[in-house]
Parts: sequence; C-alpha cells; structure tokens
Amino acid sequence: MKKVGWLGASDGWYCRDLKRAAELGHWPESLQIEPMAFGELQVAYHGGASSVFSSSASCDKTAHPQAHDALLVRTMPIGSLEQTVFRMNALHVAQANGLRVINPPRALEIAIDKWLTLETVRRDGLLIPRTICCQTRDQAMEAWELLGRSCVVKPIFGGEGRGIMQVNDADMAWRVFTTLEQLRAVIYCQEFLEGPGYDLRLLVIADAIFCVQRNGNGDWRTNVARGGSAEAFEPTFEQIQIAFKACRAVGAWMAGVDLLTDRRGRDVVLEVNAVPGWKATAKALDVDIARVILEKLLFSDDGFV
Repeated sequence: MKKVGWLGASDGWYCRDLKRAAELGHWPESLQIEPMAFGELQVAYHGGASSVFSSSASCDKTAHPQAHDALLVRTMPIGSLEQTVFRMNALHVAQANGLRVINPPRALEIAIDKWLTLETVRRDGLLIPRTICCQTRDQAMEAWELLGRSCVVKPIFGGEGRGIMQVNDADMAWRVFTTLEQLRAVIYCQEFLEGPGYDLRLLVIADAIFCVQRNGNGDWRTNVARGGSAEAFEPTFEQIQIAFKACRAVGAWMAGVDLLTDRRGRDVVLEVNAVPGWKATAKALDVDIARVILEKLLFSDDGFV
C-alpha cells in the first residue's frame, strides 16, 4: 500500500478531497491519505532511511512507525522562530533521507516570502511589479513616492488576499507605515498595476497546467476567498511558459502562479503560491484536481513509484 502523509487540517476540505480521490480505486495498489500535524511530525532513521510518523510512536528501532512514501505540506502554522526553523529543518532532513516532500522545503521557504519569490523569478527573467521592501516608516514613505504616490501594501507572509490594501493618500501612508514599523514588520510596497479587471491563476502540477480567470466582482483584489469568482480561461502559450518557468524557478513541483496582463499587454507575475488551493479551479474547469495530484505523484517521472 502506498501511503501519503498530509500536514494540515485533517478535517479540512483539501484533505477530504484527497482522501476521496484516493478511495476512487483503479490504482496499481491501494493508496491511503494519512493526516498529520506539525506537532506530530518526527523524523527517525532506520538503516539509513527516514520515516515520518506520529509522536505517539517511539523513535526506537523496535517500534513500528507509520512510514510514508510521500508527504504533502499544506500548512506552516504560526510559531516561534525556533519552532518554525525546526519544522523546516525537519522537512529538509526527511527529504535528504529519501522522503518525497511536496513541495520541497526550499520551495516552501522561497514561496512563503513574497519578496524573495519575486526576486527569484525576476532573476529568472520574468516580469514582476516594481516592489520595494523596507523596515522603517521613512523608507516606506520614500518608496511610496517612488511608486507614484500609490502602492499596494501586503504582508510579506500570508495568503488569500488577507491584509492587502491600496495606499494612495499621504496621511494614510504615514499611518499605515508607522503602525507596521511599530509592529516591527517588514513593509512590502508594490506598484499598483492597472489591469483588465481580472487576473489569472495558473495551477501547475508537475507537467500539467490548469488555468482560471479570477474576477474581483467589484473589488480589485480577485482572491476567491474574499468573494471573487473563477471561470475557465484558455491561457496563451506564453502565459503557460511563464507559469512553468516561475514554478521551476522557486523549485516547486506544484504551484499556483498569479499573472496580471497590464495596460501595455505584458504578463506580469504577481505571486507564486507553493501551497495552492484548487477548490475553485476544480469547480470552474470541472476537473478532479485531487486525482490529478495523486496520479502525477504515482506515474510522473518525478513521482514516487
């Protein structure tokens, strides 16, 4: 039996969707999805190989830990710096000892940081919005001026459009940047790009790609989690190539690449999400994305069979 570990909410929609897909059958052998949590993650060594299993199992070689063939990472819970570093290092150790980690820990480290993500894809030749990261109010006010006295401010860590705002007033900018400096936050300022009223989410899974057009329905933020909608979209060859290139640049096996076509007709990379959702994409395209993920794990050249 093939076993896929799952780091995330065991009762969440995505875990349930993967378990549903695993139970459809027609696999070379039985396939089981086993929910875990970072608090339960341990890495043990048995004859040079690594196993990932629950903390309820002993690390003793005489124990029988629940080994996995692959580990899907769907969350990085809030914790101290020490806890976060340990969790990432545990994934690195597990991968170094032969466990297939999706996405690889280095890809997670890059993609969780919006600034580092864009710097990485920019170095790979892709277009990004003008973006300035700084740590003080005065630096941020200067950045705001350089970006045309209007910019998008985002949390450097975060997703689903939470905490994103457009700042186009000097007093608002002063208040926002003062607050962020007092919180000792990194201040992420990005030019506001005028687009066609929607952006694209291209979901890359190994060598497959699925694309939807995301509409904000009156809000410039198009995240479905904020009330946006998704519909099927046929990307151009160039947009497909950009998505694959962005995914490979951060080292991901699976990623959600967000593109915006600006007023000059250029496709600009906004973000690369290494823990992408697929609920809206699956519904809009009428595709069983969870089954695609498992099939690619099982049968693609870089899978675990």
